[in-house]
Amino acid sequence: MTVAYCAVCGREGEAGHGAHEACAGMLELDPPRHCTRCGRRLDVQVFPTGYRATCRRCDGVHPASRNATRTG
Repeated sequence: MTVAYCAVCGREGEAGHGAHEACAGMLELDPPRHCTRCGRRLDVQVFPTGYRATCRRCDGVHPASRNATRTG
């Protein structure tokens, strides 16, 4: 069984379910701050057109990254 972690607080459980209902609202405005695969804090770069979230433990760009290509 795979454990999912909240992208906002990093605790076990997905945002919007159970104790993480308040976290789901935060994801509408802010990028994720924790990896949903391992719970570790993400390295987040915010750009005017979106953001890029990277997890050092899971090796690579977080799947929730939006418009991660930086221009200019």
